[in-house]
Amino acid sequence: METSQREDQQHAAERRRQELLEAADRVVLREGPGASMNAIAAEAGITKPILYRHFGDKGGLYRALAARHTDALLVGLRAALDAPAERRDRVERTLDNYLAAIEARPQVYRFLMHPADEGQPSEGGFDVGRHSAPLLRRMGEELAQVISERVDLGPDSDELSRAWGHGIVGMMHAAGDWWLRERPFPREHLVRHLADLLWGRLASSGDLPGGPGF
Repeated sequence: METSQREDQQHAAERRRQELLEAADRVVLREGPGASMNAIAAEAGITKPILYRHFGDKGGLYRALAARHTDALLVGLRAALDAPAERRDRVERTLDNYLAAIEARPQVYRFLMHPADEGQPSEGGFDVGRHSAPLLRRMGEELAQVISERVDLGPDSDELSRAWGHGIVGMMHAAGDWWLRERPFPREHLVRHLADLLWGRLASSGDLPGGPGF
């Protein structure tokens, strides 16, 4: 009986946590990097101390939101990489998947990747930009694993796959950040330009025997 009650309490707490994250998402979609704990608590219909009880501080809330959105993005990137298509098409689909995600929810992207912009003060000394590097590192490691599983890079495979994984993520982030701010041309143009840049040794490398291909 006690075990069942504990499990029910845990499930209820997780449901409440997800409800609070959804409320935070709504505020971030409206306000971007300027989203405050006060505004999120008001959106959720609770007081800020209760919000702190669930997440500790804005850093805890940020990390929970970051995990939520990064998980979804990685699912999309892996699906694009594993699509039944030629390698060049999969590279373009992967690039487009990332760019489409940040284009669809630019305020969420800015919240995750940038401190409060346009002179807005950070809340409680929390600097979102200082926390964005772990997200990029995680994406770099994930992409490195995909490359190592699919491309025959010879004896230096581990070294090359990690260098390429982090390099490609850095390129996508920097180019996507610039493009999202300036919108100098359509998204499909940037996809093609970045794919052209990548289309060097990757195009000439063979697939690993028995692997899913890339």
